[in-house]
Amino acid sequence: MTTTNMHIAVIGAGSWGTALASVLGQNHAAVRLWARSPELAAQIHSTRENASYLPGCKLPDSITVSHKLEDVATDASLLVLVIPSQAVRQIAAQLAPFVTADAILVTAAKGLELTSLMRNSEVIADELPTHADQIAVLSGPNHAEEVALHYPTATVIAAKSRKIAEHIQDTFMLPYFRVYTNPDIIGVELAGALKNVIALGAGIAEGLGFGDNTKSALMTRGLAEITRLGMAMGANPLTFAGLTGIGDLIATCTSVHSRNRRAGLMLAAGKTAEQIQAETSMVVEGIRATKAAYQLANKYDVDMPITQQLYQVLYQNKSPKDAVLELMIRSRTHEVEEVALANLNWN
Repeated sequence: MTTTNMHIAVIGAGSWGTALASVLGQNHAAVRLWARSPELAAQIHSTRENASYLPGCKLPDSITVSHKLEDVATDASLLVLVIPSQAVRQIAAQLAPFVTADAILVTAAKGLELTSLMRNSEVIADELPTHADQIAVLSGPNHAEEVALHYPTATVIAAKSRKIAEHIQDTFMLPYFRVYTNPDIIGVELAGALKNVIALGAGIAEGLGFGDNTKSALMTRGLAEITRLGMAMGANPLTFAGLTGIGDLIATCTSVHSRNRRAGLMLAAGKTAEQIQAETSMVVEGIRATKAAYQLANKYDVDMPITQQLYQVLYQNKSPKDAVLELMIRSRTHEVEEVALANLNWN
């Protein structure tokens, strides 16, 4: 293990924040983890384990834990924000007094702010405008439970600056945790947020008793509509064919660790979004991401039929079975997008 003396702050002690702190703690001598709850911070400090969110993951001695943002963030050269999307603005504002001029910020949450429809990196830049070019995004098919077990995992860092992206790449890289870089912040962030929407649909299909044919069709067409929206918003379509696109989509739609897939199963069983969130200890990002994606589709005039049906299930009391039926009886269409068709010389 190679250790460095750079001061790293991980903001958020949920399952993913704890897993990332563990990764960083194996390479660096000074990693500070912020837990919102004083009780959780004390428990992690005393047992070296986050029994509430990631049981069984013993944290390296290089990690200290506090519930005070000032103690964790002051003088940090790298801050990794791993908090629910709807809390990003509030926490970024609270961090502002402690963030040094040359600090790099990484958002590892996957979602969109409902009130503004901004991506998390945009929200951070809005609160910390002097750091707008020093914000990066970490995203990929990364279940915290598997990272904690040191299963081989790949992820992506997106940043405006190649130098910053490669610096973060080196900071996180471990033999079992491989990091790729990508300049497409928009695509990486949208893919991470919107795959949660499709995972809800995958869980619904499974909960209704449908098979692999249904789920594979849902995932593939879901990726198509995510890509359509991403392109309308300025993303590179190739990003959606990579780790943060199809890779994360596969993991989230099929894994037993996926909160959004489990939420879809609960929707199929007749539970409402409010009931699901009340019964789930961690935030189900797909529920709010569906509302944001629906609004973005309308804003950019993008056809997103799966997202539309899920929005009606979540927010308009539509039956999940009726939503699936309506998707199947839509007007006939081509699989390949019209832009691509124009180049096929198909007679």
